[in-house]
Amino acid sequence: MSFGGPQPGGEQPGQQHGQQGYGYGYPQQPGYGYPQQPGYGYPQQPVQGGQGYGYPQQPAQPNPFPGAQDTGTPDWGALADASAARNKRKRWLVVAGGAVAALAVGAVVATAIVSTNKDNEQAKNGGGVTPTGSAAPTDTASPAPTFSSVAPPPPPNPKDYISDPKKDTAPLTPEGLFPGKKLTMSGRVYAKGATSSTTNCAAPTENGLGTVLKAQGCQRMLRATYVKDGVAVTVGVAVFPSEPAALKAKNQAQGNIAPLAGAGVKDFCHGKTVCLRRTNSIGRYVYFTYAGFTSGKKVTQADQAVFKASDDLGTFAFNQIYARGRTQASAAAGAPGE
Repeated sequence: MSFGGPQPGGEQPGQQHGQQGYGYGYPQQPGYGYPQQPGYGYPQQPVQGGQGYGYPQQPAQPNPFPGAQDTGTPDWGALADASAARNKRKRWLVVAGGAVAALAVGAVVATAIVSTNKDNEQAKNGGGVTPTGSAAPTDTASPAPTFSSVAPPPPPNPKDYISDPKKDTAPLTPEGLFPGKKLTMSGRVYAKGATSSTTNCAAPTENGLGTVLKAQGCQRMLRATYVKDGVAVTVGVAVFPSEPAALKAKNQAQGNIAPLAGAGVKDFCHGKTVCLRRTNSIGRYVYFTYAGFTSGKKVTQADQAVFKASDDLGTFAFNQIYARGRTQASAAAGAPGE
């Protein structure tokens, strides 16, 4: 049994005017010819019937300049006065137009000055309110954050540290591996008894286990005993120079670690009694459990308390070894240059 670890308009016709005669759009007067002005043209001869054939007279035109003598000659002085009056009116119109234009230009200039002053005032006071819907100006003075194009290395794997002796350099002691005076697993509390540590891996073993451990280069054996309700379990952890060596030792294991009595735990699993033994490994570590009754009773398949105690202590050993690797990996990840 193995123990796993944490995992989107038309043209109008001419009309007749006056009496007799036909015309093509021009009015006809009695008689034929051209109208004559007084004193001009040819003398008229009396004609038959009281009507003459010649040029009819037009009435005199009114004098365009009242008060002037009508001599038939233009009054040049009056004409000059009229011309001067007209010129004066034109000058006034030009002056008035210029004034209006000047006022318009002045208004434009004043508007530009007010706008400039407003812009300057906003600049002095830190600018106006940003219009709704527009983005506020960004501060280009601050440098944008930069990121490395090189991916950071993955965090160290704790198992690497409990598999390689060059990385697995933290101190290893019974108190570090089996701390405190008691152990609680899933609400079950076990009291801790005696502990031990030795570089002679074969010494705390029985029934041929020592030979296997020695052949694979076992470097150290650490043990601790826990007891609960008359069931005692000794857990042992053997350290090897490599993971392959530990795997060989697990696969070739035979016999058992020797039960460790003392510190309030009396002798158990000796003589001809039957006890439960298990073996597993992780990294360069192999861990063992040996469980039985302190009364000397033989363990059978019905004794689930013994099996449960063996499971709890095996899980505890696995967790402690893995925690050792995790601690060393975390320390290496936080160290400069790593």
